[in-house]
Amino acid sequence: MPKLADRSARMPSSPIRRLVDFAVAAEKTGVKVHYLNIGQPDVHSPDAFWEAVAHPGVKTLEYSHSAGTAGLRQAIAAHYVSRGLEVTPSQVIITNGGSEACLLAFLTCLNPGDECLVVEPFYANYAGFAVAAGVELRAITSHIEDDFALPSAEEIERQITPRTRAILLCNPSNPTGTVYPRATLEAIAEIVKARDLFLLSDEVYRDFYYGQDELVSVLQLPGLDNHAVMLDSASKKFSLCGARVGFFVARNPDVISATLKFCQARLSAPTLDMFGVEASLRNTDDSYFAAVRNEYKARRDIVVAALRAMPGVVVPNIEGAFYAVVKLPIDDSDRFCQWMVEEFRLDGETVLMAPATGFYITPGLGKNEVRIAYVLDQQRLSRAMECLAAGLQAYPGRA
Repeated sequence: MPKLADRSARMPSSPIRRLVDFAVAAEKTGVKVHYLNIGQPDVHSPDAFWEAVAHPGVKTLEYSHSAGTAGLRQAIAAHYVSRGLEVTPSQVIITNGGSEACLLAFLTCLNPGDECLVVEPFYANYAGFAVAAGVELRAITSHIEDDFALPSAEEIERQITPRTRAILLCNPSNPTGTVYPRATLEAIAEIVKARDLFLLSDEVYRDFYYGQDELVSVLQLPGLDNHAVMLDSASKKFSLCGARVGFFVARNPDVISATLKFCQARLSAPTLDMFGVEASLRNTDDSYFAAVRNEYKARRDIVVAALRAMPGVVVPNIEGAFYAVVKLPIDDSDRFCQWMVEEFRLDGETVLMAPATGFYITPGLGKNEVRIAYVLDQQRLSRAMECLAAGLQAYPGRA
């Protein structure tokens, strides 16, 4: 039998999806599973999206331009400008979801063997994108006791090696919900400029910010036009995870032209979905985003209050996105999360969460932490928290 490529062995399985089969097996026996493992919003997608894909006004569904349809690039650029980000359509490439945007950033900005500093815990799929691109991730570790704040500039500097080519941030953060203040981002920007690095900023959750201070984008930091790449997506913005429409944004024309060559090789993003996302951008106003933000803020408050009432649970402050990484009084998060869906039942119900081990690359971290995605309605979230509290009391590996 031919040997598989070495990268196949290095490709990690997803901690977000790894236990789904256990949940499906539980459901086949009549168990009600509350899915808190994956960031799948349940808020309805805009009516404008469905109208546009139902009546696209074309008779043949063609390839689009490899950078995306002109209409969508204009619409998303106008959306960013309305939020204080100076972006032109020529600085935007439409991608197959935010996932491809991140992979393209690695392919365009880093060579195989180069290092990218990433703040851990981080979105687990970064590790898979890095393997696919031949990039090595190097950890900047943040800690729950500090609300997962970014370490000092001096500590970040110590992680830089001759092979470091980029720093990757997620702001607001998936998986922690942390939001980095302007001073922190400015300190990173100074490092990037001094070391001549790229700064890759995943801002998919920028519409889910609950704080009072300014939410700062990497595109608002001075002097970074040649260094900054911003990654975004329609998946969370409009509850359109299945549409696979993302946004790669850079002011550096060389970055855009190089990335476009990779996009030409994969032909185009999904044309019909781009019609729908363009319609969503043109036909929703700030009231839509405010209503969604308020709903998720209420969900966050329910989850945080319930978790902080559970003995031994450590909950950081959460200012954005719709996730929480929390420390539980358990021996092993992988074992605990599997035990919950395989064995624990509260009146025929249970909870599926993501073990946090897969959100770190430093061995041993995340063993007593889980990521919770508060993407269910408020009543189901409250019930899910009751299940978790009862499960923690019954778990045989409680620490």
